[in-house]
Amino acid sequence: MSFLALDALTKRFGDAVAVDGLSLAVEKGEFVSLLGPSGCGKTTTLQMIAGFVEPSAGSIRLGERDLTTIKPAARGLGIVFQSYALFPHMTAAENIAFGLQMRGVAKAEQAKRVTEALALVGLAGFSDRFPRRMSGGQQQRVALARALVIKPDMLLLDEPLSNLDAKLREEMQVELRQIQRTVGTTTVLVTHDQGEAMALSDRIVVMNKGRAEQIARPTEIYQKPATAFVANFLGKINVLEARAAGGIVSIGSGRWTVPGAPDGPCGASVRPERIGFSHAEGLAGNVTARIFQGHHWLMQVATEAGPVVVIAPNDGRVLPNEGQTVRLNWPAGDMVLTRGSAAA
Repeated sequence: MSFLALDALTKRFGDAVAVDGLSLAVEKGEFVSLLGPSGCGKTTTLQMIAGFVEPSAGSIRLGERDLTTIKPAARGLGIVFQSYALFPHMTAAENIAFGLQMRGVAKAEQAKRVTEALALVGLAGFSDRFPRRMSGGQQQRVALARALVIKPDMLLLDEPLSNLDAKLREEMQVELRQIQRTVGTTTVLVTHDQGEAMALSDRIVVMNKGRAEQIARPTEIYQKPATAFVANFLGKINVLEARAAGGIVSIGSGRWTVPGAPDGPCGASVRPERIGFSHAEGLAGNVTARIFQGHHWLMQVATEAGPVVVIAPNDGRVLPNEGQTVRLNWPAGDMVLTRGSAAA
């Protein structure tokens, strides 16, 4: 039996449907991200789990409990908000201890657990520091410690890293994942950042217009997107007009063997980093742009099947120059084929 179970969860605001029949099973200790663009229903879903928004239909179960019958404060959840919501007049230790005080935990136990929580998030020497004298990353750690110190049944994270700069966000992703694995708390994260979801999650729920387009492990969602929306939302992807006949997929002058591919027009999706340059075979084209981006080159190629983006690692290999005629090739297994025209 799943630890957290959402069954046909729905939320309507008047005639608008924010969440539309979402079903999701989360195992104990799992880290699951709700990923999607603004307005897709991910934050509303988190708020229904937390108890801040009442569902219009469906159920939410955590273990043996029906959460929809329990007030937010009694659900036993740890929550980290986008704004951190720290009390400015309290020190780091006092902020962390607040939830324990509300639960009537003895002073000695409070002090012990606050010390442990500060050490867990790497702030052992910051107990007397006020939020105004802390960096964004340090404030985020305090908010996380405050959520974990109550030993919650589940941790809810609402875009907790979005206010940090890019470098610090990457560092905090590593730390957050390590902390979650150390503590083992079941975690649900809301984010619009694809890289963040893939870096942190055991599984990702890609949401669009209130529904789950795909629920799978990060590698599966990236390599085998279930829909065109998922393919385009998670990173760059090339979608090309193709035709299959007798197990051969033709894209311009290129040919790929794909046993079992249904005959007829189709769309072929392939990630830019899976495409290489070939001397003899593949899709013919001409390099129109070559852009240096540090650890890789971004190449734009005009081909018979339309423009193609290629990402080539900056590993010392010789790459074609702008204006050069090339052929593009990739393993057949790296293509995702969809029936019908790619433009449909």
